[in-house]
Amino acid sequence: MFEASDAIDLVREALLAAVVLALPMLAVGMLAGLVIGLIQALTQIQDQTVSFVPKIMAMAAVLIACLPWLMSRMVEFTRHVFEDAGGL
Repeated sequence: MFEASDAIDLVREALLAAVVLALPMLAVGMLAGLVIGLIQALTQIQDQTVSFVPKIMAMAAVLIACLPWLMSRMVEFTRHVFEDAGGL
């Protein structure tokens, strides 16, 4: 029988997996934004596209570099969910 605690555990695990999967890209985006903001403050260039394009490029590079790890984590989580669903 499916219990409320099982649903709570599943949601908790899903949220934790989402945070772990998003962390590399968000961290690089934050670091790139900080560096670009510092450069903009030093050079007094305040154009929005100057900060947007490098952050997107950095996050895309991290996504491409981390894609094998991200996919293995997603497959591991999905396998875990299906295995636990079989035991209910």
